[in-house]
Amino acid sequence: MKRTFILLALMSALLPASAQTVYTVKSPDRRIAFSLRLDGTAQYSVSIDGKTVIEWSNVGYSMEQSQTEQVHNIIPASGKSSACSEEWHPLWGKRSTVRTKFNRQDFILPGQSADILQVHVYNDGAAFRIASLRNGIYEHTDFNFAGDYTAWYYNGERHNIGPELLSDANGERLPLATIKVSDDLYLALHEADLPYDGWPMRLTAEKGTTTLKVAPERISGFGDEFVGAWRVLMVGRTPGDLVDSHLLELLNPEPEGDFSWVKPGVDLWDWRIDGAVSPVDGYRYRMDYPSWVKMIDFAAAHGFSSLVLDANWYGPEFEKDSDPTKGDKARDVQRIIQYGKEKGVGVWLYLNDVAGTNYPIEETLAQYEQWGAAGVKYGFMNGNPQEKNRKTQDITRLCAKHHLMVDYHDYPVHPFGQMRTWPNAVTREYCKAQLDGHQVFQPGTFVTSVFVNMVAGPIDMNNGFMELHQGRTTRKDNSQEVPSTACAEIARTLITWSGATVIPDIPEYYEKYPELLEFLSAEKQPWKESRTLDGKIGEYIVMARQNADGNWLVAAATNEEGRTLNVDLSFLGKGKWNATLTQDADDTNFRTNRETYSSSTTTVTRKDNITMTMAPGGGSVILLTR
Repeated sequence: MKRTFILLALMSALLPASAQTVYTVKSPDRRIAFSLRLDGTAQYSVSIDGKTVIEWSNVGYSMEQSQTEQVHNIIPASGKSSACSEEWHPLWGKRSTVRTKFNRQDFILPGQSADILQVHVYNDGAAFRIASLRNGIYEHTDFNFAGDYTAWYYNGERHNIGPELLSDANGERLPLATIKVSDDLYLALHEADLPYDGWPMRLTAEKGTTTLKVAPERISGFGDEFVGAWRVLMVGRTPGDLVDSHLLELLNPEPEGDFSWVKPGVDLWDWRIDGAVSPVDGYRYRMDYPSWVKMIDFAAAHGFSSLVLDANWYGPEFEKDSDPTKGDKARDVQRIIQYGKEKGVGVWLYLNDVAGTNYPIEETLAQYEQWGAAGVKYGFMNGNPQEKNRKTQDITRLCAKHHLMVDYHDYPVHPFGQMRTWPNAVTREYCKAQLDGHQVFQPGTFVTSVFVNMVAGPIDMNNGFMELHQGRTTRKDNSQEVPSTACAEIARTLITWSGATVIPDIPEYYEKYPELLEFLSAEKQPWKESRTLDGKIGEYIVMARQNADGNWLVAAATNEEGRTLNVDLSFLGKGKWNATLTQDADDTNFRTNRETYSSSTTTVTRKDNITMTMAPGGGSVILLTR
């Protein structure tokens, strides 16, 4: 890296200044143009189809937190942008083959140091980042939008912010930001390939303006070279185009080593079963070995991948003397892991940051590998955002070393496409998991989050709760009702992109709905293809995914309003398909009658359409098989 800087710095001394020159890098299809100019500082703009969407905005680093550094020149590192293409075959993800083309250009920005601005422009977005030889610097990057567009923002474990006009934003806003420019143009603002020493991006806004700024955090790495995260502007004609994009992953490095042991799929969970009573025989489930056996048997019978054991299995999770390898139920955990292996079902282990910090983390993870665990669910990480980023990257690397998948919960560092480099990082709770969020989670929350949070990467929302009668449950934790319907709960499991689809209920409540259980069992990853067929932010979404067997699954979910949608089946392969449609019944309503549904089977081809009906707060699913 240092040699590259030295060479480019020499070039900057040889080439003439051209302060008034505007350099432009366009997408392969020529729709998106990223332009760069010098006006005391380095500035960029972005236009789409000839329409400016980001007006001239500052980009760069400086040694001062409060001011942008003056740049003496802008020098292309080569005569013109280079055309690039890539074919990526992810181990798991939205589809089995990802093809992309982009144009790239590097620029030297001689100022206090000869920083390098790298620019990539794709057909579905633009990205740029700065590499610097300096340490202890501050980023000064703005997004000066050309209009008062409507935006939605991630908002931690609360309702997402939005719809909100850019001019109404005031103070901090967190990415991912989804932005509606017009009915046929949507943007998403995020970052990719967050470096080990980087601060997760925060945005700041001043009421009355249409500018979002990257909050200038002091970047202090361990060396004298720093490459910043990619600043990414995703582009789509529909919000579904943003959902289907791979831009964030493509801006991350390829993996090193063998990750064939990573097994994405549907996973059961023991936290919410605690206290549940079987409607069949009255058996009361607990977080103990007999209940784990029943869950493993159910998973094996229906092709589910794993069972997730949650907190307190090694003792009270927030107490420093709870040993994550020896405490409380450690022997039973080893027994259930072995039982799961006999049944072909993996077992995940919860690890709180208290134990992860107070006990040697690598020794703990090595012990879990020796036991044969499938993964780790890591909770309640402490530290400032930069410290959490470092710790997350360290733990992900150590989990990979010890053949463990990993799921981060409780205000994790946001996804940034890292599942390409680390395929074992299969999901994280970058949302309000619905069973913890009764005070905020409503049907409209879901059909907003999938167009905001999920655009950033795979998320663990814990959909698929099926004890849906009116009134509280007997569960020990958060026994409130779930504002959903039976069809909606299963539809949400398919719509939500995650390498670990964690479902929270006991076997008997899934068996109560055989057609829906069949659909859930058909969610076999890795997906061969995924397509968002339709959707409007905050209103509804229709998702189609092709499973590992080549069958297609379609799911639709709506907000608090009922609706009927016509689904075009042209994505199917040639020939006839058996289509089982399961949808809310005429009398279903998430407020009053959640459990009723109807199911029917017919034969279709790719020339047909299917009408999907959803009750208020409801959903609908179609299983298409040969």
